[in-house]
Amino acid sequence: MSLKLDGKKLSLEIEERLKNYIQINKTIANRNPGLAVIRIGEDPASGVYVGNKEKACSRVGIKSYIFHLKDTVDQKEVEQLLNKLNLDNDIDGMLLQLPISKKFDEQRLISNINPEKDVDGLNEQNIGKLVKNEPAMRSCTPAGIINLLRSQNIEIEGKKIVVIGRSLLVGKPLSLMLLNLNATVTMTHSKTINLNKICKEADILIAAAGKPNLIDSSFVKEGAVIIDVGIHRLKSDESKTRLCGDVLLEDVIPKVFAYTPVPGGVGPMTVTMLLVNTISSWQKQFGLSSTLNDLQP
Repeated sequence: MSLKLDGKKLSLEIEERLKNYIQINKTIANRNPGLAVIRIGEDPASGVYVGNKEKACSRVGIKSYIFHLKDTVDQKEVEQLLNKLNLDNDIDGMLLQLPISKKFDEQRLISNINPEKDVDGLNEQNIGKLVKNEPAMRSCTPAGIINLLRSQNIEIEGKKIVVIGRSLLVGKPLSLMLLNLNATVTMTHSKTINLNKICKEADILIAAAGKPNLIDSSFVKEGAVIIDVGIHRLKSDESKTRLCGDVLLEDVIPKVFAYTPVPGGVGPMTVTMLLVNTISSWQKQFGLSSTLNDLQP
């Protein structure tokens, strides 16, 4: 029987650790950690994600600061807000909720975030430190995936790992993190020739392609581990919708050693690693004990 890598269960266990850590250390710091989230516009999915982050902060004791800006805001105004938050000593972490309108220079905005507060790990300084395998903020989804694998003692070192997808949010940073952990990594994407053949060689296959049900059992070797990063809402009939990932799970599960469900796999771990990054920044600012270092790849 295949092993379910339960991200929801693991995220709750980590949240309990984070809550206890804050309780023990907040008297030393004289305040709780603070996370600022900037949302631009009225995208409904962004609203849901920001709400989930706010609830997660509340559960562990992080104070959240939500800045919901109108679509009419311009680049300069957002940059001014970022600069103000960079200087705010009550804020340890900050992020720009993506995606945002094409009218903005997204990377320039991310570059404006203080690297030590960049809890999404997208500032070029943090990406550069990842390339050099130096300590820095790590992207949340890749860090969550590595924690999921470690939680079940799934070996990374020396394993053949195939990553489908090359985004700055998942594919690229994840491939670098796995490489830093001594895996043999192959990065694939929409232009890869013989994708099926390459995937079948993987001990661990990570699907972050953004295409629903792309991966079926023909892509997977017997006994592999499969991580599904995708999340899509598909219409099942005229009125109902259902969530699915990049993997056709019902076809793949009988063949694999372990898998992540959708929902309840990678998603909850992404939010939890955001909390870890915020607390890590708080810890460094006040020179607190570093008992959470095992959570950061």
